[in-house]
Amino acid sequence: MADVNPSVARNNASSPSSSASSNPRFTPVSYGSDEDHPVPGPAKSPTGPLRLQTNFDDHLDVGDPLSDFENDGDYNTRERFEGKLLHSGLGPRYTPEEENEVVRRFDRKLVPFLALLYLLSFLDRSNIGNAKIAGLTDDLQLSSSQYEWLLTAFYITYILFEWMTLMYRVVPAHIYISLCVCGWGLVASFQCLATSFWGLLVLRALLGITEAAFAPGVPFYLSLFYRRHELAFRNGLFISAAPLATSFASSLAYLIVKFSSDGPISPWRTLFLVEGFPSVIVAVFAWFLIPDSPGKARFLSCRQRVVAQQRVEESTADYHQSYGNRFNWREILKTAADPKAYMAAFMFFSCNVAFSSMPVFLPTIIKDMGYSSLQSQALSAPPYLVAFIVVLLTAYASDRSRSRSSYLIAHALISSLAYLAIAATGYFHLHLPQWLHISIRYICVYPATAGFFSAITLIITWSMDNRVEKEGKGASIAILNIIGQCGPLLGTRLYPETDGPWYVRGMATCSFFMVVVAVLAVGLRILLQRMNRAVAETTYTIVQAGPIDQGEERDVLMGGGRRDDLEHSTGDRRLVYII
Repeated sequence: MADVNPSVARNNASSPSSSASSNPRFTPVSYGSDEDHPVPGPAKSPTGPLRLQTNFDDHLDVGDPLSDFENDGDYNTRERFEGKLLHSGLGPRYTPEEENEVVRRFDRKLVPFLALLYLLSFLDRSNIGNAKIAGLTDDLQLSSSQYEWLLTAFYITYILFEWMTLMYRVVPAHIYISLCVCGWGLVASFQCLATSFWGLLVLRALLGITEAAFAPGVPFYLSLFYRRHELAFRNGLFISAAPLATSFASSLAYLIVKFSSDGPISPWRTLFLVEGFPSVIVAVFAWFLIPDSPGKARFLSCRQRVVAQQRVEESTADYHQSYGNRFNWREILKTAADPKAYMAAFMFFSCNVAFSSMPVFLPTIIKDMGYSSLQSQALSAPPYLVAFIVVLLTAYASDRSRSRSSYLIAHALISSLAYLAIAATGYFHLHLPQWLHISIRYICVYPATAGFFSAITLIITWSMDNRVEKEGKGASIAILNIIGQCGPLLGTRLYPETDGPWYVRGMATCSFFMVVVAVLAVGLRILLQRMNRAVAETTYTIVQAGPIDQGEERDVLMGGGRRDDLEHSTGDRRLVYII
């Protein structure tokens, strides 16, 4: 970093032209004595402290504090980081190209790997639907009620252990996620050894515990790496692994059932083993590939790590506290008393009724349309492939427009109409030709699944969009899941065999709850619009950065935020809510 000559500081103080063109520049901090008693004559050298005025928008050839870290192997230590960067007075400087490259690295290295982990977890929880028509119920002599209890047991423990979302703030992520992945991989594999209903019930309950520790906290974990207007697409990439997993499960189940029918063990046992054990292997890679924070990502250079950490307004000191005991309990209590958190949670509950039921019952529903077991496995895949594409397109458009509610309402209503059409077709099937009511029911599965998968993505993202502190985001996700994951307790019981082959009641129930999602989204949209208007009517204190004589005023927000994310008034950080 270039040294500052005292004579330069004196010239800057006395020469307007010099001060306007120099960046950075030092000017004396006046405490009032010089202005109250001006002394004629040449300007004196400043004797008080110097104040650094920096125009961050001007890219002049001055020292860049990040350059000191280019080849600094131990930049991550608190002393060097705070001494060189945070206390340098200059702050970080990086170009948009550098920031975009950091985001691209996360998009290529972090998000796809997390999506792979979620694919494996969703595969292990939902493949019981494929195992059912591959001989599970016959070999273990399961009744329809017992099968429903196998589905419910998973969600009971999944709900009870939602509090483990906060463990992302306590245990380093690479350790925590690796243990979770290894845990559910072992439990999912052990399902192939089940010989009775009770043994499989215990394994399903354990599977719920291990998966509850991972998936609900991942959107919060991603919020540590991305800004809030970038989150929907990344959450979409992550959550879209669910329909992809379901499609993959159906295709894989088709191959397993076809080639293991004459094997030494039953096809459903082979299915559990083949789809479960890969998670144990991937857990080893997770230990080395998952970063604990943006500043510890091994796939970034030293400079990129600092850029990554600064762009999301993190500091090394903050991350040293991340895995300690210093929680912002006030923010947690504030979130717990916020009605917006509960509106999002009940949207999640309603959407989960459909989200939890269709993936595990669709093979049975299609089989009851008159198809064989193999045909049902194959026909279950295409709707989820379409849902995968729709989720990504919706999340991308939502981020670009910085809007959540409009897309959420549209998808919820479309999904509701699709479910209603399936129910109506089943109710009036006697008045329709067989080929027509089968075609309508199967075609409507596509918008129904695409709708609730897209809605889930937007609800999760929206619940965190309007929180500043990590504890607030974590608490909102915990509330979202504790209430929202009760939806599967209803969803897993919507399609008993006694309602087959039309399942009118289950389809109508899903249609109703998707309407509830749309109504709650409209209500939350109106509430946030009113709060934004109240914020807009407030007079903000604008801190000027850069020389006044350039005719510009630049907003410096408390906490280093950007205007599209935060406003501040009298020192308080205030959100401009994403609608």
